[in-house]
Amino acid sequence: MLFLLSLVLLNPWVRGDGVGYYAFVRAPLIDHSLDFEHDYISANTSFREARLDEHGQPKQIFRTRTGHLENHFTVGPAMLWAPFLLLAHGGVLLARALGSQVAADGFSAPYRLAMAFGTAFWGFLGLLLAFRLARQYAGDLWAFLATLAIWWASSLPVYMYFNPSWSHAHSAFAVSLFVFYWHQTREQRTLRQWFVLALIAGLMLNVYYANVMLLLILVVEAFREYAAAFRRGDGSGAAVSQLLAKHLLFAAVTLLCLLPTFVTRYIVYGNPFESGYASMQDWAWRSPYFLAVLFSSEHGLFSWTPLLLFAAAGLVLFKWREPRVGTPLLAGALAFYLFMACYPDWAGISSFGNRFFISLTPLFILGLSVLLARLAVLFRSQRAAVAAVSVVLAAFMLWNAAFMFQWGEHLIPPRGPISWSEMIRNQFSVVPRQLAAHLQNYLFHRHDLMRQIEDRDIDQMKKKSEP
Repeated sequence: MLFLLSLVLLNPWVRGDGVGYYAFVRAPLIDHSLDFEHDYISANTSFREARLDEHGQPKQIFRTRTGHLENHFTVGPAMLWAPFLLLAHGGVLLARALGSQVAADGFSAPYRLAMAFGTAFWGFLGLLLAFRLARQYAGDLWAFLATLAIWWASSLPVYMYFNPSWSHAHSAFAVSLFVFYWHQTREQRTLRQWFVLALIAGLMLNVYYANVMLLLILVVEAFREYAAAFRRGDGSGAAVSQLLAKHLLFAAVTLLCLLPTFVTRYIVYGNPFESGYASMQDWAWRSPYFLAVLFSSEHGLFSWTPLLLFAAAGLVLFKWREPRVGTPLLAGALAFYLFMACYPDWAGISSFGNRFFISLTPLFILGLSVLLARLAVLFRSQRAAVAAVSVVLAAFMLWNAAFMFQWGEHLIPPRGPISWSEMIRNQFSVVPRQLAAHLQNYLFHRHDLMRQIEDRDIDQMKKKSEP
């Protein structure tokens, strides 16, 4: 019910990074190629201004050595959108055969609505899987409240509803599916289950490259299994061989599942291993942004979405309570954090909070669930615990909603550091006055509102670029 009610917030627009992600499903479906020229030309104004010349054609600088337009974004979201876009395309072709004038170009409303619904669908399925995992350790009640809180007090809503053409909601789903299936099969994983887990891992990496760090979950698990096999003494050679065979199968199938990425990289860049992103040599390996990633006013994870600090604390608590499960999960989360701390664009440029960490949504839900269940024992009754926790979580969600409104309306800069004093003043003075009117515009005059937001974004970028 909550998911169905939330669909009113769907914002079917393709903007910014989303142009690149969406092009990987639109161009093959409509143009039957990976020629992204139509996507560049039909993109939002700020995207076009940087990439088109005075004649409205893509600049030559954005051509790769294969003659294709540069597109470094991942192909995984297009794979997940494909079923929805195929249905939309079939519906549009049928409507046109019956006399409709709707354009069958991949840009018209049916296609964008299908894309936006697909994003919300996969995002919600990721939440559902995370809830099913968390309930096994914290119970239905605390898992439900934690899921609801992370859903609306993190960066996820921006990329599940407002910017659905970006990859982050898909990444939350793929990681949830990976963690859930890993957990369900961890005791005695058969060859078939290793094969399925590899398929899921391949999807997870096709969706978002940084998710490779979460494979450390399997590394920690494997280290424990190999150590146990060697300790058993006689027969350990056979056990080690079996483990090695399973792990080699996993690696081979995962690499095979990355063919969509390798093939598209080869077509676009002429090299299957070219990511299109900054060279790894340019990363901040010697001076990572350890604190800035978490606490900076420029999209710090905990400073912008503070509930995640408690979720992270709960994940540490879970590690001590359930070390066999918690240790691999915590190791995966820490590896992801270290990876992002070294990334040159760690702040996410135009980002609400640190959007990269949306991938860890299932781990945050598990951690918060465990923490809430632990705190509940401090109350005299469960009713009192639920009442107190609900009030606190509602406050986090309302704070986040007001913050998202400020970011979306450009009351604070969408790029770069923000003024905390200005942000807090807006939360209590500006947002309450403007929210109702702008929510009405969002629901009933969305096209005009999006154009106004785009115009403000362009104005702020021009002012920032002025000497």
